[in-house]
Amino acid sequence: MAKRTKSGLKRKRQTVKRTARNQAVRTELKTLIKKAREAGASGPDELRAAVRALDSAAHKGIVHRNTAARKKSRLMKRFAHAGAPA
Repeated sequence: MAKRTKSGLKRKRQTVKRTARNQAVRTELKTLIKKAREAGASGPDELRAAVRALDSAAHKGIVHRNTAARKKSRLMKRFAHAGAPA
């Protein structure tokens, strides 16, 4: 049952806005991570952008800080192995 008090309605409006904003950030995160992964060793700028976005999202509480750390670690590991001679 939805809240019908003034404060309940306001909280609902805030939740809808916040959810939309957080979803947009998460979607952008996925895109940046994908670009960094595809760029490999040739794209340190893409890696830097992805790490910066992960740090920002973790700081704002959009993703958990451990999740951000795990994703950054995996990206860095992939970047390091891609740059190593075969």
